Amino acid sequence: MHRPARRPGSQDPLAQGELIEQEPAPLLLLSSADTDLAAVAALVEQDPQILGVAMRVLNLQTLATPALIDHYLASTAASARLVVVRLLGGRGHWSYGLDQLSCWAAQHPDRQVLVLAGTADEDRTLCALSTLKPELAEALSRCWREGGAHNLGVVLATLGAVLRGEDPAAPTPQPQPDPLSHDWREEPGPRVGVLLYRSLHQAGDDAWMDALVAALRQRGLCPRALWVSGLRDQAVAAGVRHLLARERVAAVLCGTAFASVQFDEAAQGAPLWDELGVPVLQVLASTQPRALWQASSIGLSPLDLSLQVALPELDGRLTTRIGAFKEVLTEAEETALATLGTVLHRYQPDRERLAWIAELAERWITLQQTPAERRHVALVLANYPTRNSRLANGVGLDTPASTALMLQWLADAGYHLGGDSSDSSRIDLPATGDELIAALLQGRSNDPESSHRPALSHLPLADYQAWYAGLPEAARVTLEARWGPPQDDEGLEPDVQGQPGFAIRGVAFGHVVVLIQPERGYDRDPALSYHCPDLPPTHAYLAQYLWLRQRFGAHAVVHVGKHGNLEWLPGKGLGLSAQCYPELALGPMPHLYPFIVNDPGEGSQAKRRTQAVILDHLTPPLGRAGLHGGLLELESLLDEYWEAQQLGSQRLEPLRQRLAGCLESLQLPGMGNNGEPDQLEASLDLADGYLCELKEAQIRLGLHTFGTLPPAGKAEELLLALARPPQAGLPGLTQAIAQDLQLGFDPWADPEESPLLDVDRLALRPLQTTPASRLRHVGDGVALLEQRALALVAHAWSAAGQPPEQQTGPPTDLLTVGAMTRRSLEHLQQVLIPALAASGDAERQALLRGLDGRRIAAGPAGAPTRGRPDLLPTGRNFYSVDLRGLPTETAWDLGRRSAELLLELHLQDEGEHLRTLALTVWGTATMRNGGEDIAQALALLGVRPVWDGPTRRMVDLEVIPLKTLGRPRVDVTLRISGLFRDAFPQLVGWFNKATALVACLDEADEVNPLAASCRREGSSGRVYGSAPGGYGAGLQGLIDSGNWSERGDLGEAFLTWSAWRYDSETTAAAGIAAVADRHGLEQRLRQVQVVLHNQDNREHDLLDSDDYYQFQGGLSAAAETLQGQAPALWFADHSRQQRPRVHRLEREFDKVLRSRLLNPRWIDAMTQHGYKGGFEMAASLDYLFAYDASTGRMPDWGYGAIQTAWLENPTVQEFLRTANPWALRDMGERLLEAHHRGLWEGASPEQLDRLKTLVLESEALTEGV
Repeated sequence: MHRPARRPGSQDPLAQGELIEQEPAPLLLLSSADTDLAAVAALVEQDPQILGVAMRVLNLQTLATPALIDHYLASTAASARLVVVRLLGGRGHWSYGLDQLSCWAAQHPDRQVLVLAGTADEDRTLCALSTLKPELAEALSRCWREGGAHNLGVVLATLGAVLRGEDPAAPTPQPQPDPLSHDWREEPGPRVGVLLYRSLHQAGDDAWMDALVAALRQRGLCPRALWVSGLRDQAVAAGVRHLLARERVAAVLCGTAFASVQFDEAAQGAPLWDELGVPVLQVLASTQPRALWQASSIGLSPLDLSLQVALPELDGRLTTRIGAFKEVLTEAEETALATLGTVLHRYQPDRERLAWIAELAERWITLQQTPAERRHVALVLANYPTRNSRLANGVGLDTPASTALMLQWLADAGYHLGGDSSDSSRIDLPATGDELIAALLQGRSNDPESSHRPALSHLPLADYQAWYAGLPEAARVTLEARWGPPQDDEGLEPDVQGQPGFAIRGVAFGHVVVLIQPERGYDRDPALSYHCPDLPPTHAYLAQYLWLRQRFGAHAVVHVGKHGNLEWLPGKGLGLSAQCYPELALGPMPHLYPFIVNDPGEGSQAKRRTQAVILDHLTPPLGRAGLHGGLLELESLLDEYWEAQQLGSQRLEPLRQRLAGCLESLQLPGMGNNGEPDQLEASLDLADGYLCELKEAQIRLGLHTFGTLPPAGKAEELLLALARPPQAGLPGLTQAIAQDLQLGFDPWADPEESPLLDVDRLALRPLQTTPASRLRHVGDGVALLEQRALALVAHAWSAAGQPPEQQTGPPTDLLTVGAMTRRSLEHLQQVLIPALAASGDAERQALLRGLDGRRIAAGPAGAPTRGRPDLLPTGRNFYSVDLRGLPTETAWDLGRRSAELLLELHLQDEGEHLRTLALTVWGTATMRNGGEDIAQALALLGVRPVWDGPTRRMVDLEVIPLKTLGRPRVDVTLRISGLFRDAFPQLVGWFNKATALVACLDEADEVNPLAASCRREGSSGRVYGSAPGGYGAGLQGLIDSGNWSERGDLGEAFLTWSAWRYDSETTAAAGIAAVADRHGLEQRLRQVQVVLHNQDNREHDLLDSDDYYQFQGGLSAAAETLQGQAPALWFADHSRQQRPRVHRLEREFDKVLRSRLLNPRWIDAMTQHGYKGGFEMAASLDYLFAYDASTGRMPDWGYGAIQTAWLENPTVQEFLRTANPWALRDMGERLLEAHHRGLWEGASPEQLDRLKTLVLESEALTEGV
């Protein structure tokens, strides 16, 4: 089929699939940088005969696919004699092209290739691909990298000599100033460093720098601008550091891509910026025209996202806005087309965006230079749902207690918090989190039941209208279409002077306010949850942030804890515009964000959309669940039973009867008893293994308080959780002990339910404190190893707090330490313990340093319990992942094995191969695990990644032949999160390519259901998500408001919120394109057999967050609505790389109920956290209810068990009455709702009566507060 051609050099994303038709020439120059092309054009214009032959130039981005590369080499390059490629970023960026270029050169003896590196560290790797002599190739690479007209002229002259058949000597580059100052003046004002690429200046492209410098001067700042070749060159970095330190810059604006350090070095810090110690703001430059950005919901191309956002975050740079756009250089277009066969591009500054960036820099400097006693700081607490029981959201964080501590730290640091500012001890501050909550609830909250209470302040309507009049028209049109004009907003009320204004919710302590984040607006009209996935914020919402900036005069804002709603407001995913709502609300404000270390995705959202500096914090304490209640009784009976079996005791039959009754009472999943002896024996064996799994389950043992360490006992358990996985080339601690004992099982990788060998029982005997009959499964052996490991950890942690001369070795009653254990203990003592011990104070210091306007060092993010000791100490501005390397080979290995396990289990259960599956894919998990979900989806399709040899980055896909695959392919539909869409457009592209490859295969319908579907329906699109600029899945508002009648209502909301297809038909350099395609989504879900969700760590569970039920539950509800029957629901546990687990969702519910929600260890831990502990209990019940509402898979007995363990336990009920009576009321009402909606069918009239009484009593308690 004929494909259209486009102008050479055009980077129009709508033309990315079109072939390049460029006139042939003896010399072809392909470069990643438009500045290279512009510099060559300038030289050729000055001296048209510099080469003596015709030359064609082209940007490598226009040859982005194998088809485009193949066509170009077969057409334009067919008669060429020398092809020069200048590559920025390494071989992996154009691996296919380089391979094909080598083949091109080998086809004819007169063909030559020269590959030049953009950075010195890539020189030898890339130059080795050249056919020219190595010394000549490397010299030409150095000349080009040095830049300047002279050096580039030497390169072109040398290339001309090569084409004439000469043997030119390797040229010596003429050194160019690097760094090179630009427009330095003696002028007043704080000094600001500015860094842009020297290649821009050498190509005559100074407009962006001049406009940026001018924007800074307009803010009264003194720019110290430098042109640099790059920041990885140590000499250049040293020069930059020297000049900026000498000038005492207060901040730096950096417009260079990449980072100053390599990804594998970043955890150790970025010396250039760490030594300067000032904020570094990343100024973005779009490689696309401004018009495309305006039309885009994503905002940046995948390449720009990778090179200008994700990689600079390794340096701890603060992502700002786009300061320049790449436009066609119209005045030189005809000349360039005639002489070089291409169009040229140049950066055009966006002065409005640059002014915003300059103001942000000024505000950071103002924060830095304002004395502490005069600084105004806002601490903002999230609140959703908007009930008084759920103030101060913060995943894994005791947010109230943390905020109370922050107030005390600020007072101690000299901030004015009311009272006598000269004596912080005389300031009346809340001493605990519960006292802070009490102060907040004395005033107005988001809960309508507080409407009679006084507001902290009001923003006059007149102030809001004055600001509102200056907003972009598009923003005002959208706001008024939804909410009407400001004067009609229902949030207006008379202020203390009787004038209309917007109420501000919070409490003030001198110059510091603690605010309750405003509600999003869904509570105003519950029907909005059905049909408005991109709801703009209300006028009242914007008014509170405007009050914060203008009336209160905040110098900085701190959003405390993961996560609020600001960063999720509608707008572009990256490179926000003046009409994007996160920018309208917050403006160019210094923004700090304490955030849990294991959530890089949602933290990155705040970094990239609200210029946040992350202050990462520890996870909650983690530990083994153990057994309790009826589970302990079952374990004891099983011990007795197995012992009686061995002895042939007459007690067997009575024990069988007791065990049968116990199983019936506990209702363990899949372990019923039909009265047959064989059935009972099988169930007992399954139950024994399940008890091992439950006992070893990792659960949260409380919450983290920012700036502190876990208390005694819990710190040791957290350390063991950190030491348990293999890491740093060493086995985990329990693995090491097992290896020293020469055990035949791996305590980290082997299933707990596997039988234990006799030889292992013998080896474990020295550790045993239980009867020999207890050692039946691997899990029993693991329990012994865990006990010993915990004792060793406890001793090491205790010793770490003592002077060296007082430290002793392990007590003699501990395990004799073998060689492997000794190595693991050394790692524990030298790495893990110091890192954990430093975390508490590091978090506190990071907050104070950030509020001083200083730099916060960068650090990695992820799940510490997946073998990531580099994540500690916390208190750093975490970064995420190198997007270029996903999915990783490790992720592919786990994803492939998990896919195979699911397929095997489905075949066992259903007796036929799986054909269709829907998978939820999240951005946060992808950042943590390197792309395991996408790898799993590719494996199910029967497609595998192709990695580049040197870089090990995925560069292509290949279809696995059916003969190799050994089973049918699976038609996979993805429901991606909004964050995944924004952060991983390239993975969307890869998956779309995979489905297109599979759809084109000539295979039978029964082995290729995707191709069969495409032959019937015509579309291979399989990636669906939220509306462009929107986020979420639509269920939360309905669940919170109760505005639904049946499961189909939840399915309808999910379909409405998920009906955008993200496909590759118009996918291009600008990212991915969304197509409203509800019909296509419905077609997919009508056919889905399985809905799968993966979890990559055990630092939380599926009842810790609303996201699980919204995505998997929403998918299930939608599919059930469309099919008339529910699909199978599966859950995959990827928390251990060596041991993926896949099971039915019902089993996971059961496991979480027994190991956490009903576990006295967890319940007691919650009672130690006052109000927030009650909050966590109410939240978990809400998530359980919502999951059940959307899937119907929650065991009925769970509701009654929660009522007994929580609400009717006298100790727990008294705790809730005192600490959070709102939560007590809400939980009672939720259980009654579960019965009313038919979810809890087994509730007795007595249980319901007691719940009604409890609700009335707790209601009275809330009215008295």
